[in-house]
Amino acid sequence: MAKEITRRQKRLSMLAADSGFVTFVTLVMLFLYTPIIVLVVYSFNDNRTLTWPMKGFTLSWYEKLFQNEQILQAIANSFYVATCSTFLTLLIGIPAAMALHRYHFPGKTIFRRLLLLPIALPGIVTGISMLNMFKMFGFNLNLQTVIIGHATALLAVVVTQIFARLQRLPKSLEEASADLGAGPLKTFLFITLPNIKSAIFGAGLLSFVLSFDEIPVTFFLTGRDNTLPMYIYSTMRRGVTPEINAVGSIIVLMSLILIIASVLITIRDRTWLKH
Repeated sequence: MAKEITRRQKRLSMLAADSGFVTFVTLVMLFLYTPIIVLVVYSFNDNRTLTWPMKGFTLSWYEKLFQNEQILQAIANSFYVATCSTFLTLLIGIPAAMALHRYHFPGKTIFRRLLLLPIALPGIVTGISMLNMFKMFGFNLNLQTVIIGHATALLAVVVTQIFARLQRLPKSLEEASADLGAGPLKTFLFITLPNIKSAIFGAGLLSFVLSFDEIPVTFFLTGRDNTLPMYIYSTMRRGVTPEINAVGSIIVLMSLILIIASVLITIRDRTWLKH
Protein backbone atom coordinates (compact mmCIF):
# COMPACT_ATOMS: atom_id res chain seq x y z
CA MET A 1 0.00 0.00 0.00
CA ALA A 2 2.78 2.39 0.94
CA LYS A 3 4.69 1.55 -2.27
CA GLU A 4 1.59 2.27 -4.37
CA ILE A 5 1.15 5.65 -2.67
CA THR A 6 4.82 6.44 -3.31
CA ARG A 7 4.43 5.54 -7.00
CA ARG A 8 1.38 7.77 -7.30
CA GLN A 9 3.25 10.64 -5.69
CA LYS A 10 6.13 10.16 -8.12
CA ARG A 11 3.73 10.10 -11.07
CA LEU A 12 2.00 13.24 -9.84
CA SER A 13 5.32 15.02 -9.34
CA MET A 14 6.50 13.99 -12.83
CA LEU A 15 3.18 15.10 -14.30
CA ALA A 16 3.44 18.46 -12.51
CA ALA A 17 7.01 18.91 -13.74
CA ASP A 18 6.05 18.03 -17.33
CA SER A 19 3.04 20.34 -17.20
CA GLY A 20 5.17 23.18 -15.87
CA PHE A 21 7.78 22.65 -18.58
CA VAL A 22 5.13 22.54 -21.33
CA THR A 23 3.52 25.70 -19.95
CA PHE A 24 6.87 27.49 -19.87
CA VAL A 25 7.73 26.45 -23.45
CA THR A 26 4.24 27.52 -24.62
CA LEU A 27 4.62 30.95 -23.04
CA VAL A 28 8.07 31.40 -24.61
CA MET A 29 6.75 30.39 -28.04
CA LEU A 30 3.82 32.79 -27.70
CA PHE A 31 6.21 35.57 -26.74
CA LEU A 32 8.37 34.86 -29.79
CA TYR A 33 5.67 34.32 -32.40
CA THR A 34 2.88 36.68 -31.32
CA PRO A 35 4.53 39.67 -33.08
CA ILE A 36 4.69 37.65 -36.31
CA ILE A 37 1.02 36.71 -36.01
CA VAL A 38 0.10 40.35 -35.36
CA LEU A 39 2.10 41.42 -38.43
CA VAL A 40 0.30 38.92 -40.67
CA VAL A 41 -3.14 39.81 -39.27
CA TYR A 42 -2.63 43.56 -39.74
CA SER A 43 -1.56 43.04 -43.34
CA PHE A 44 -5.24 42.25 -44.02
CA ASN A 45 -6.60 45.13 -41.94
CA ASP A 46 -8.93 47.48 -43.83
CA ASN A 47 -7.42 50.48 -42.07
CA ARG A 48 -4.13 52.27 -42.64
CA THR A 49 -3.56 52.83 -38.91
CA LEU A 50 -2.66 49.91 -36.66
CA THR A 51 -5.66 50.08 -34.37
CA TRP A 52 -7.67 47.39 -32.64
CA PRO A 53 -10.30 46.15 -33.32
CA MET A 54 -9.74 45.83 -37.05
CA LYS A 55 -12.30 47.47 -39.32
CA GLY A 56 -12.47 44.70 -41.89
CA PHE A 57 -10.66 42.31 -44.21
CA THR A 58 -8.91 43.51 -47.35
CA LEU A 59 -6.25 42.47 -49.88
CA SER A 60 -5.69 46.02 -51.08
CA TRP A 61 -2.34 46.37 -49.28
CA TYR A 62 -0.97 43.44 -51.25
CA GLU A 63 -2.23 45.05 -54.45
CA LYS A 64 -0.53 48.32 -53.51
CA LEU A 65 2.61 46.42 -52.62
CA PHE A 66 2.88 44.98 -56.13
CA GLN A 67 2.24 48.45 -57.55
CA ASN A 68 5.00 50.10 -55.50
CA GLU A 69 8.05 50.12 -57.76
CA GLN A 70 10.42 51.19 -54.98
CA ILE A 71 9.53 48.24 -52.75
CA LEU A 72 9.67 45.80 -55.68
CA GLN A 73 13.10 47.10 -56.69
CA ALA A 74 14.31 46.84 -53.09
CA ILE A 75 13.04 43.24 -52.90
CA ALA A 76 14.77 42.40 -56.19
CA ASN A 77 18.02 43.94 -54.92
CA SER A 78 17.80 41.95 -51.69
CA PHE A 79 17.27 38.69 -53.59
CA TYR A 80 20.17 39.53 -55.90
CA VAL A 81 22.53 40.34 -53.03
CA ALA A 82 21.48 37.35 -50.92
CA THR A 83 21.73 34.90 -53.84
CA CYS A 84 25.14 36.12 -55.01
CA SER A 85 26.61 36.34 -51.52
CA THR A 86 25.34 32.84 -50.69
CA PHE A 87 26.86 31.46 -53.89
CA LEU A 88 30.15 33.19 -53.10
CA THR A 89 30.26 31.89 -49.52
CA LEU A 90 29.56 28.34 -50.72
CA LEU A 91 32.17 28.65 -53.47
CA ILE A 92 34.84 29.64 -50.95
CA GLY A 93 33.50 27.92 -47.84
CA ILE A 94 33.23 24.34 -49.15
CA PRO A 95 36.90 24.10 -50.25
CA ALA A 96 37.97 25.83 -47.02
CA ALA A 97 36.03 23.31 -44.91
CA MET A 98 37.47 20.44 -46.97
CA ALA A 99 41.01 21.77 -46.44
CA LEU A 100 40.47 22.10 -42.68
CA HIS A 101 39.10 18.56 -42.56
CA ARG A 102 41.69 16.76 -44.67
CA TYR A 103 44.98 18.57 -44.27
CA HIS A 104 47.27 19.51 -41.40
CA PHE A 105 49.33 22.62 -41.99
CA PRO A 106 51.12 25.23 -39.86
CA GLY A 107 48.73 27.81 -38.46
CA LYS A 108 45.62 25.66 -38.98
CA THR A 109 44.16 26.58 -35.59
CA ILE A 110 44.80 30.29 -36.19
CA PHE A 111 43.19 29.99 -39.64
CA ARG A 112 40.04 28.48 -38.08
CA ARG A 113 39.86 31.29 -35.52
CA LEU A 114 40.31 33.95 -38.19
CA LEU A 115 37.42 32.47 -40.19
CA LEU A 116 35.16 33.03 -37.20
CA LEU A 117 36.32 36.62 -36.68
CA PRO A 118 33.96 38.40 -39.16
CA ILE A 119 30.82 36.85 -37.69
CA ALA A 120 32.05 37.33 -34.12
CA LEU A 121 32.68 41.04 -34.66
CA PRO A 122 29.74 43.48 -34.50
CA GLY A 123 28.33 44.20 -37.94
CA ILE A 124 29.12 47.90 -37.61
CA VAL A 125 32.84 47.10 -37.18
CA THR A 126 32.85 44.83 -40.23
CA GLY A 127 30.98 47.45 -42.25
CA ILE A 128 33.34 50.31 -41.35
CA SER A 129 36.42 48.15 -41.96
CA MET A 130 35.28 47.10 -45.41
CA LEU A 131 34.18 50.65 -46.23
CA ASN A 132 37.70 51.89 -45.48
CA MET A 133 39.18 49.11 -47.60
CA PHE A 134 36.96 49.86 -50.60
CA LYS A 135 37.66 53.59 -50.31
CA MET A 136 41.39 52.94 -50.09
CA PHE A 137 41.35 50.90 -53.32
CA GLY A 138 39.04 53.36 -55.08
CA PHE A 139 35.96 51.12 -55.43
CA ASN A 140 32.58 52.73 -55.90
CA LEU A 141 29.92 51.59 -53.44
CA ASN A 142 27.17 49.52 -55.07
CA LEU A 143 25.42 46.18 -54.72
CA GLN A 144 28.61 44.34 -55.64
CA THR A 145 30.44 45.79 -52.64
CA VAL A 146 27.49 44.73 -50.47
CA ILE A 147 27.77 41.18 -51.84
CA ILE A 148 31.48 41.03 -50.97
CA GLY A 149 30.77 42.40 -47.51
CA HIS A 150 28.00 39.88 -46.83
CA ALA A 151 30.10 36.99 -48.14
CA THR A 152 32.98 38.00 -45.88
CA ALA A 153 30.76 38.28 -42.83
CA LEU A 154 28.90 35.00 -43.48
CA LEU A 155 31.80 32.79 -44.61
CA ALA A 156 32.15 31.40 -41.09
CA VAL A 157 28.55 30.12 -41.19
CA VAL A 158 29.28 27.90 -44.20
CA VAL A 159 32.71 26.72 -43.07
CA THR A 160 31.65 25.77 -39.53
CA GLN A 161 28.53 23.85 -40.59
CA ILE A 162 30.18 21.92 -43.42
CA PHE A 163 33.31 21.24 -41.36
CA ALA A 164 31.17 19.84 -38.53
CA ARG A 165 29.37 17.55 -40.99
CA LEU A 166 32.68 16.37 -42.48
CA GLN A 167 33.94 15.52 -39.00
CA ARG A 168 31.01 13.11 -38.58
CA LEU A 169 31.59 11.47 -41.96
CA PRO A 170 33.34 8.06 -41.62
CA LYS A 171 36.79 8.13 -43.19
CA SER A 172 36.26 4.54 -44.32
CA LEU A 173 33.93 5.75 -47.10
CA GLU A 174 36.60 7.83 -48.81
CA GLU A 175 39.22 5.14 -48.19
CA ALA A 176 36.98 2.50 -49.78
CA SER A 177 36.39 4.77 -52.77
CA ALA A 178 40.15 5.26 -53.19
CA ASP A 179 40.75 1.50 -52.90
CA LEU A 180 38.26 0.94 -55.72
CA GLY A 181 40.26 3.25 -57.97
CA ALA A 182 38.28 6.48 -57.73
CA GLY A 183 40.23 9.72 -57.89
CA PRO A 184 39.81 12.66 -55.50
CA LEU A 185 37.32 14.43 -57.76
CA LYS A 186 35.15 11.34 -58.30
CA THR A 187 35.29 10.54 -54.58
CA PHE A 188 34.12 14.06 -53.77
CA LEU A 189 31.28 14.03 -56.33
CA PHE A 190 29.91 10.56 -55.58
CA ILE A 191 30.84 9.95 -51.93
CA THR A 192 31.55 13.15 -50.01
CA LEU A 193 29.09 15.52 -51.68
CA PRO A 194 25.96 13.31 -51.27
CA ASN A 195 26.77 12.92 -47.57
CA ILE A 196 27.25 16.63 -46.88
CA LYS A 197 24.58 18.07 -49.19
CA SER A 198 22.14 18.58 -46.30
CA ALA A 199 24.80 20.62 -44.47
CA ILE A 200 25.48 22.60 -47.66
CA PHE A 201 21.78 23.28 -48.11
CA GLY A 202 21.38 24.29 -44.47
CA ALA A 203 24.43 26.56 -44.54
CA GLY A 204 23.30 28.12 -47.81
CA LEU A 205 19.79 28.67 -46.49
CA LEU A 206 21.08 30.29 -43.30
CA SER A 207 23.49 32.49 -45.26
CA PHE A 208 20.70 33.55 -47.61
CA VAL A 209 18.37 34.51 -44.75
CA LEU A 210 21.10 36.38 -42.83
CA SER A 211 22.17 38.23 -45.97
CA PHE A 212 18.58 39.09 -46.91
CA ASP A 213 17.93 41.01 -43.69
CA GLU A 214 21.46 42.32 -43.03
CA ILE A 215 21.51 46.02 -42.11
CA PRO A 216 24.82 47.15 -40.45
CA VAL A 217 27.16 45.93 -43.21
CA THR A 218 24.71 46.98 -45.93
CA PHE A 219 24.35 50.46 -44.44
CA PHE A 220 28.07 51.21 -44.91
CA LEU A 221 28.62 49.45 -48.25
CA THR A 222 25.52 50.24 -50.29
CA GLY A 223 25.38 53.05 -52.81
CA ARG A 224 22.21 54.39 -54.35
CA ASP A 225 20.51 51.00 -54.62
CA ASN A 226 18.38 50.11 -51.62
CA THR A 227 17.84 46.63 -50.30
CA LEU A 228 14.55 45.75 -48.59
CA PRO A 229 15.83 46.15 -44.99
CA MET A 230 17.34 49.53 -45.88
CA TYR A 231 14.09 50.63 -47.54
CA ILE A 232 12.07 49.62 -44.48
CA TYR A 233 14.58 51.37 -42.22
CA SER A 234 14.31 54.58 -44.25
CA THR A 235 10.50 54.55 -44.12
CA MET A 236 10.24 53.91 -40.37
CA ARG A 237 10.00 57.66 -39.72
CA ARG A 238 6.44 57.51 -41.04
CA GLY A 239 5.70 54.41 -38.96
CA VAL A 240 4.96 50.85 -40.04
CA THR A 241 2.70 51.01 -43.09
CA PRO A 242 0.34 48.19 -44.18
CA GLU A 243 2.51 47.60 -47.25
CA ILE A 244 5.43 46.76 -44.94
CA ASN A 245 3.18 44.31 -43.09
CA ALA A 246 2.28 42.72 -46.43
CA VAL A 247 5.97 42.37 -47.34
CA GLY A 248 6.67 40.83 -43.96
CA SER A 249 3.83 38.34 -44.38
CA ILE A 250 5.14 37.21 -47.76
CA ILE A 251 8.65 36.79 -46.30
CA VAL A 252 7.21 34.73 -43.43
CA LEU A 253 5.43 32.46 -45.94
CA MET A 254 8.62 32.03 -47.98
CA SER A 255 10.59 31.27 -44.82
CA LEU A 256 8.11 28.56 -43.85
CA ILE A 257 8.42 26.99 -47.30
CA LEU A 258 12.23 26.99 -47.04
CA ILE A 259 12.14 25.52 -43.52
CA ILE A 260 9.79 22.73 -44.63
CA ALA A 261 12.01 22.01 -47.63
CA SER A 262 15.07 21.88 -45.37
CA VAL A 263 13.35 19.45 -42.97
CA LEU A 264 12.24 17.19 -45.83
CA ILE A 265 15.75 17.08 -47.28
CA THR A 266 17.22 16.28 -43.86
CA ILE A 267 14.72 13.48 -43.27
CA ARG A 268 15.38 12.03 -46.71
CA ASP A 269 19.14 12.12 -46.16
CA ARG A 270 18.83 10.37 -42.79
CA THR A 271 16.63 7.69 -44.35
CA TRP A 272 19.14 7.24 -47.17
CA LEU A 273 22.05 6.92 -44.71
CA LYS A 274 20.20 4.27 -42.68
CA HIS A 275 19.70 2.15 -45.79
